[in-house]
Amino acid sequence: MVELLQRARAVFHFFFRTLDLPLLGALCLLMAAGLAVLHSVDGPVHAQAMRYGAGLAALWGLSRLPVVELRAWSPWIYTLSLLPLLAVYVVGTGKYGQRWLNLGVFYLQPSELLKLSLPMMMAWYLHKQPLPPRPRAVLTAAVLIGGPAVLILLQPNLGTATLVTASGVFALLLAGLRWWWMAVALGGLSVAAPLAWFGLLRQYQKDRVLTFLYPENDPLGTGWNIIQSKIAIGSGGMHGKGWGQGTQATLDFLPEYTTDFAFSVLAEEFGWVGVAVVLSLFLFVTARCLWIASQSRCGYSRLLVGTTGLVFFVYVLVNGGMISGLLPVVGVPMPLISYGGTSAVSLLASFGLVMAARQHQPVHST
Repeated sequence: MVELLQRARAVFHFFFRTLDLPLLGALCLLMAAGLAVLHSVDGPVHAQAMRYGAGLAALWGLSRLPVVELRAWSPWIYTLSLLPLLAVYVVGTGKYGQRWLNLGVFYLQPSELLKLSLPMMMAWYLHKQPLPPRPRAVLTAAVLIGGPAVLILLQPNLGTATLVTASGVFALLLAGLRWWWMAVALGGLSVAAPLAWFGLLRQYQKDRVLTFLYPENDPLGTGWNIIQSKIAIGSGGMHGKGWGQGTQATLDFLPEYTTDFAFSVLAEEFGWVGVAVVLSLFLFVTARCLWIASQSRCGYSRLLVGTTGLVFFVYVLVNGGMISGLLPVVGVPMPLISYGGTSAVSLLASFGLVMAARQHQPVHST
């Protein structure tokens, strides 16, 4: 009996020694909520479960890698992630442009890879620089961020481009970027916004912005999505209509109810109580990442983990704003709730990097 317990302990130690169990538990609860929403609307539950399995395998594998190796590989991973981003312009496909690569077995969205590789690259570059970053370092970082962001924007994919840019900006802020740099950046954006409106944005993207401002102007056209989403959220009330009892999705009033508006389904079926529980899990994941970052003795780990947690929070903030009409609809899914392959795997893989930083601290802090 004692030998059996020792073997069980050894097996448990082998599989779980590099995992942060509180963080993993919160992620598993969020995945369970996502599968429950998909099942209630007869969505592709098995396909999403397989993607979660692949993501958890990536999380487990990355959590076992020493931080010094991840740090050394970061420039190569960043460079390699740019290749499929360029290839999508040659052989890409998509509903609104060239966003996906058909690999036969599955479709790959190259822009999602940058959500993993750009924070690694920024942490690798900035951890070696004097803090706060000097102008030359800031400009170099801007090139590292802006290059892939522009490529993603031209696909066109405004939502992912925004998140990729945010990940780089968060790394700079965590590295001690002075706030006057942000004032300069905001001034540049205010100048570039009219140019982007007339030169870069497609008509459907402009429609999304106009719909955000005036959804009632076209309630049966461009305003339909957000109006139906608000109805779904409001009709859930405090306790919801019950699992599988929502009408907005099952009667096809709510569009994209497995992807962009999956959280609207959750709000309708589980009410504000269910929304509060899931939002608490999101906040816990973010707080756990920031706590791990604060405990790290390695500058690379602090920047990487802190950026990962903040970008995860922005995911939640943007999708929550989209479905409630507080932000334009930019095609950002709710993490681990919305259906998606590349996004789910890349997101879980990023938490593998967080757990690697938690478990494997370099001998010499930097």
